[in-house]
Amino acid sequence: STLSSSAGCKTSWRSYMSIVVRAANQGDVAFLAALHGATFDEKWNAQAFQSLLSGAGAFALLAGTASNDWQSFALARVAAGEAEILSLGTAPSARRKGLARALVLATATEAAKRGAGEIFLEVSAGNAPARALYLGLGFAEVGLRQGYYRHLDGAHADALTLRAAFPLAHE
Repeated sequence: STLSSSAGCKTSWRSYMSIVVRAANQGDVAFLAALHGATFDEKWNAQAFQSLLSGAGAFALLAGTASNDWQSFALARVAAGEAEILSLGTAPSARRKGLARALVLATATEAAKRGAGEIFLEVSAGNAPARALYLGLGFAEVGLRQGYYRHLDGAHADALTLRAAFPLAHE
């Protein structure tokens, strides 16, 4: 079912687009893996998504500009009053269109319904657009994981651990 039929997310100072967000399920694991693979150097396979979605408190969401054009995903879990975004990615061709923002807000809404009062995530220290998105939604840096991400060339990148209390800020 659709969680949010439209979120007038700003794509530029002149244009707006409608974003559709829906819950993902076990039938989407191959698609989630393919989208993850198009987004990150460290690729997760369908079995990894199936395993993660089978865990207690886990859920995934998809976002796109139409109900058959999913271009972004979020995978999260809720436990002991806290939520964690395990992975969030947007296809390179669909970035900077508000999809990730819509997913973070929808993830926070779903996590709050499941009893969470705050949310955590890791983001690459070098990912300035994602960091700006999260900071704009009220996240603050609470930790650093050195060498957390591994790139295809073997280089490692640090991850910042971010936290936000609910409700999230809106820009």
